[in-house]
Order: sequence, then structure tokens, then C-alpha cells
Amino acid sequence: MSSTWMDWVPLLREGLATTVQVTALSAIVALILAAVAGLCRLSKYKLVRGITYTYVLIFRGVSLLVLLFWVYFALPLIGIEFSKMAAAVLAIGLNYGAFGSEIVRSSIMAVPKGQWEAAQALNLTPMQRMTRVIFPQALVRMIPPFNNLLIELLKATSLIYFITMTDLTYQAHVLRGLYFPQTAEIYGLLLIMYFILAAVISLAARLLERKLSAGRM
Repeated sequence: MSSTWMDWVPLLREGLATTVQVTALSAIVALILAAVAGLCRLSKYKLVRGITYTYVLIFRGVSLLVLLFWVYFALPLIGIEFSKMAAAVLAIGLNYGAFGSEIVRSSIMAVPKGQWEAAQALNLTPMQRMTRVIFPQALVRMIPPFNNLLIELLKATSLIYFITMTDLTYQAHVLRGLYFPQTAEIYGLLLIMYFILAAVISLAARLLERKLSAGRM
């Protein structure tokens, strides 16, 4: 059974919407966790550093696919149940938030020591030093590695196919079942769609970096 790409549009449009939604929500969760965990890794309190280090160690070290299965299939056995969307966002957000925390921590530590000393000399409180002087400078350093991280996160959303979410990958498999002779064209189009989404993320990151870098040496 043959077809034209116009016959694929309804399924791919539905899959694209799901992929974009999961990517956006997971990115928000991951960025929030990365910022909180990254800052906590620099806390003066040993307990806070220890808890954060444990989070990073665990979720950076586990397989995302296994984590996704655990959240969606295992947690309901102990009475904790999530929808497919919530399970996907939680698993991806926890995993990539752990990786992102190292970007935040290292970027803050890379701010020249003189900036820390100057902020302290101005008699700013620790909160003011971080929010007004250190973090804005670190944020510019974070953008390129976060760009790479978010592209990896986008590609990782293809794993939600395994919990039968109707993302791009799932819909491509459906189309392959309907139009098997055109398998190469279907998966070729899938590659192009993921490439375009990744390019949009890269463009947004470059524009944000350019805006934040304006007026800085």
C-alpha cells in the first residue's frame, strides 16, 4: 500500500505536538532542578550538599529508559500512579536535571575570583552577591552546554514510545505498519523533523546568548 506524505500529516502532526509538549515541560523541570541542585552543591551546609550530591549521583547514573519504566510501571504497585505525560516529564526532568546541575555548579565556580571579592567588598549580602553579580555572569557560560543538554533531552523524548505515548517516534512506527514499502521515506522524514526541532533549540540558545552577552567583555 503506497501513499504520499500528505497522508502522513495527521499522525505526524499529533506526534509532533506530543514531542514538543514533553520536551518543553521536561526542559522546565530539568532547568529548575539543575538551578536548585547546582546552587545547593555550593551550600555551606554539609547536609544540603550531601543530599544534592546523592540526587545527582543516582539520577545521573541510572538508565533513562529504566527510570521511565520504573516511574510509570513500578510506582503504581506501591500506590503512586502518574499519567503517561506526568511520568515522562518527571523521569526525563529528573535525569537531565542531574546533568544540568553540574553545568550550573561549574559555571558559577568559573566566575573569576575577583568578582566574588569585589561583590564582598561592596558589602553585599550572600544573596545579593549571587543574584546581582555572580549568577548573571555564570548564566552566559551556561547557555552553550545547556543548548547541548536540551538537544539531548529532545532526542531522549523518543523513549516515551515505550510507554505507548503517541510522540513522533510512535507515529512513525504506526505509519511504517501501514505503509511498509515506504519505510525509508517515513524514517527519513522523522530524522528531518528531529533535526529541525534541534535547530530551533540551537537558534533560541544563540539568540539568548547574544542578548545576555551584549555589553559584556
